[in-house]
Amino acid sequence: MTKAAKLFDQAIKDAEGLLSRFDSENNSDAEGNSEALKRAGMVMALAAWETYVKDRFKDEIGTWLLAVSGSQLGNFVQRRIDDDMKRFFNPNSAKTKQLFMSYFEIDITSGWKWDNYNPAQAKKVLDELVSKRGDAAHQASTMLGQPHIVKRDELEKAIRFLKGLVHATDCIRIAS
Repeated sequence: MTKAAKLFDQAIKDAEGLLSRFDSENNSDAEGNSEALKRAGMVMALAAWETYVKDRFKDEIGTWLLAVSGSQLGNFVQRRIDDDMKRFFNPNSAKTKQLFMSYFEIDITSGWKWDNYNPAQAKKVLDELVSKRGDAAHQASTMLGQPHIVKRDELEKAIRFLKGLVHATDCIRIAS
C-alpha cells in the first residue's frame, strides 16, 4: 500500500464519520439540518480522492526526479509540476488520466478494474460523483418539496466506490 493510499484511508474516515453522524441525528428527535452532513460527507469523500491523486502523483514523480534534483532540468520540471498542481482540482477521470499521461505516459484509468467495475464504468461513476460533489458544495440546501442533493445511500456507495478506486489505482505500477 502506498503512502498516498494510507493517507486516503485516514481522510475517507471524515466522510464516514459524517455519514455516521447523519444516521445518529436522523434517528433522534434533535432538531437540526442533518441533510448538511450528507452534502459535507460527499465533499469530504471527493476531497480524500483528490488528495490521494495528488499524493500518489507527487510520490511517483519524486522517484523519477531523484537523479536530476537540484539541477537546472530538475528545477524546470519541478516548476512545471508546481504550476500543474496549482490547477489540478476536482480530479474527474479525464483530468486524472491526463495528469499521469503527461508525466508518465501511463493511462492510469485503464487499471480501474475491481469487483463489478471495468474502466469505462469506473470513469462514468467517478465523473458523476465529481459532478455531485460540485452540486453538494455549491447548493446550500434544497427547496421545499425538492429531493435532497445527496441521498444517504448515494454517500455510502460513493465512499465504497472511492475506496475501491483507490485500491485499484494503488495497484498500478508507475515508477520503477
